[in-house]
Parts: sequence; C-alpha cells; structure tokens
Amino acid sequence: MKEINEIIKAFDRAQAEGKKTALATVVQVEGSSYRSPGARMLITEDGELTGAISGGCLEGDALRKAQLVIFQQQSMLVTYDTTDDDDAKFGIGLGCNGVIHILIEPIHIEQEFHPLSLLKICQSDRHDRMLVTVYDLQNKRAPQIGTCLMWTPHHVLGTWTGSEDLKLLLVAKAKEAFFSGHSLIENFPQHHQLTAFIELINAPVSLVIVGAGNDAIPLVEFADILGWEITVIDGRADYATKTRFPKANNLILSKADKAVASLSWDKRTVAVLMTHNYHYDLTVLKQLLPLKLRYVGVLGPKKKMMKMLDAIRNEGINLREEDLTRVFGPIGLDIGADAPEEIALSAIAEIQAVLEGKKGTFLRDKKGPIHKDTSTRVINPLHNYS
Repeated sequence: MKEINEIIKAFDRAQAEGKKTALATVVQVEGSSYRSPGARMLITEDGELTGAISGGCLEGDALRKAQLVIFQQQSMLVTYDTTDDDDAKFGIGLGCNGVIHILIEPIHIEQEFHPLSLLKICQSDRHDRMLVTVYDLQNKRAPQIGTCLMWTPHHVLGTWTGSEDLKLLLVAKAKEAFFSGHSLIENFPQHHQLTAFIELINAPVSLVIVGAGNDAIPLVEFADILGWEITVIDGRADYATKTRFPKANNLILSKADKAVASLSWDKRTVAVLMTHNYHYDLTVLKQLLPLKLRYVGVLGPKKKMMKMLDAIRNEGINLREEDLTRVFGPIGLDIGADAPEEIALSAIAEIQAVLEGKKGTFLRDKKGPIHKDTSTRVINPLHNYS
C-alpha cells in the first residue's frame, strides 16, 4: 500500500505541473523475478520514476517504452525474458531467471475511472478491494484493455467496454479471489485468449502500540517505512506527544480501561503491549482478547505474559486455545535482538510473518519460489459461476 500511496502523491504532483504520465504494472511472472505481480511504477513524460518494477535492471528500458506510450497515448504490453540470451542483460544484476510481463498504460485524466483514480479509491478507506487488469499475451503490440474494473462486495466500478459475458466472468473471479484472500491470474481462451490479473489490494496494516516509551519510537519508525497506519496509546501526557511520535497517525491519551474503546478494529489490525506497566498492559489485554486480532504482542519475558493470562483466567474468563495462539510473548522473531531498534525489527518481522501465514524461517531453506505462485489458470467456459 505504501508504494501505491507514493505513486498517487507523484501523480498528483504531475497533474499540478501539467505533466502527462503512464503507469507500469507487473501483471505476470513466470519463473523468478525481483518483484511479483502488483508491483507498480509511475512514469512522467520528463522521466521521473516513482515506485519500482524490478531491482533497477528493467527501469531504464521501461522508462523509454513508457515515454513512447505517453507520446502515442496507447497502452503496451512488454515482456522481459531473462532466460533468453538477448534479454538476459536486463536481469543480470539480480540473477533473475524468469519471464516478466509488464503492462504500461497512459493515464487519460478525462476518464472517470482511469488506473490512478481506481488506486485512489483503493486507498481511501480500510476496505479490501479487487482490481482487474486485462491484457493480451498473444498480441502484445495491440492496444491493451488494461486496468478496467474494481470489485467489492458492494459495487463494481470501471470503464469496461468489452463483452458482457467476459465482464461477468471477471466479476465472478474477482469475487472468488476476494473470499479466498489471494490474487489470481486467469486465462480466458473463449475470449480471444485474454488474460486477467485479478489483484487483491488489502488495507494497510493498522498497528496499535500501547505504550509510548522510548522503545516504541523505533517500532513506529519501522512501521512508517512499511506504510502501516500507526496508533500510539498511553496514559502519560508527557509521553504520548506529537514531538516524540511525529510519524504516528493517531495519538491517544487514555487510562487503561478506556484505551481500546475509541478505536476501530479489522482483520488487518494488530497490537503490541509495551507500557512496562503490568497492570496497564493486563487491563488492555483483557479488552483486546475478545476482538480476535490476528496478533497481540506482549513485550517482556514469557513469565510476564503467562502471569497476565493466569490473572485473566482467575477472573473467570475462559481462554480458548485459539485465543492463546493470537498472543505472542515475548514479541519478535529469534534474531538475537537486544537493543530497542533490534527488538522493533524483530517484532515488525514477526507481525509481517503472522499476517502472511509464514514461519519466519531462512529463505535459503525454502522449497520452490520465494513469492506466491501466480501461475496462469485456464477458465473452463462451461463452469458455473452462479
């Protein structure tokens, strides 16, 4: 989400300066690449780049092609095959060994739902959305349909001009992907072999930090780098200040028993308890457990967390196994962290792993590709999408 936000800011600046722009999106990858589908880069007519579609090896050539797209005002599908000797130079800096398909679209600002306007809608609130991008791998030089639809359970927006049958299929697949929680790449052989990148765009992580001590400062810094939304809560007026936490989106001065009441919670919300005040943390933990957050971290030794859980049980509150699996204490992955900055890094990494369903192990020991499998699936036209 942070990359999208930076692209939106750059687009707004370009608009204010009267510059034309194009959007490059990685829509499909076969084999290995530095970035996965959904990576984006905004290009202005004078060559300013925001975002990234690779580790730097593709940007130069993509810039030249994007400026052609801007000049001709026609989209283009570009393929870089780093398994081919002619294209290998593009991936040599990273050791890439894959095929990367990148869609470059001019931004027609006169259209109500151009790609950037759809991205703006995606970051306007905390609702997850599906973004549909259609392209033609068989006719890469032909005008591409591009980013055309946005789906939520409540509405469909976009500038679709194709067949109604294909739109119905796209909407059905967007719905399927939304409820599965994963992006999809689908091929539609009955519709001129068109392919669709059906992308799940999640709301940013909302990190609630309970405790405004000095060790919360690096945690806020790391979360800000990732583009997470940050709330800091504390009962001490001289701690929970904008001067100490300029990058926090929300600062709440509250007693422990009122700390949670004013907040909104969703599936992308996580919390860390780090006040160094046992009774404050305990009171807040009791309020957090019924919310079923996917991650609640408790700073401090394990015996502190166990003591807190025992105290909650002693009040007659039943703690189920699923409740306990969401509580992490001590917080963080085992990386030998000691200093506040190291603990913050460890905690951020653990939260990321939990939200992505990972174990936080060494990538060198992983079998198969690093990124999620986005292999193209062929859609059976006889399948029932009701």
